[in-house]
Amino acid sequence: MRTNELFYEDFQIGDTFQSPSRTVTEADIVNFAGLSGDYNLLHMDMEYAGKSIYKERIAHGLLGLSIASGLFTRTELNQRMSKNLIALLGLESWKFLAPIKISDTIHLEIEIVEKKETSKLDRGVVRFSRRIINQNGITVQEGLTPMMIARRKNEEDF
Repeated sequence: MRTNELFYEDFQIGDTFQSPSRTVTEADIVNFAGLSGDYNLLHMDMEYAGKSIYKERIAHGLLGLSIASGLFTRTELNQRMSKNLIALLGLESWKFLAPIKISDTIHLEIEIVEKKETSKLDRGVVRFSRRIINQNGITVQEGLTPMMIARRKNEEDF
């Protein structure tokens, strides 16, 4: 019987997925500042930020990345692969391309860009391109996230 779970073998280069969207609030920024200890004036001081190139307060870059992580967990992709996910291996070439502002609604677009077998037969690495996109279609952050995923067991393995 075949399940709805995704294993390493099920991923195809070029497949794309999209998360639900989420609006970034002032409370998100204030809470993240308290959690991280990052009280940079661009995030916390309306007068200062108003005189900056952004003309208003902006979200912390790492807040955007954190929200993207949460959005990923809300995708059908993650729900189907979560039992077979062994590890997030890192963040590669993550770029902060544009500010995320209070009231921006963002979502995550994911594409499978590479698959690589490992020396261990029970797992492989899938590299995902992740892009955070705002309500205007602007990519505000992007990068690669390699993840180690279990392979399907063969009959001869039993």
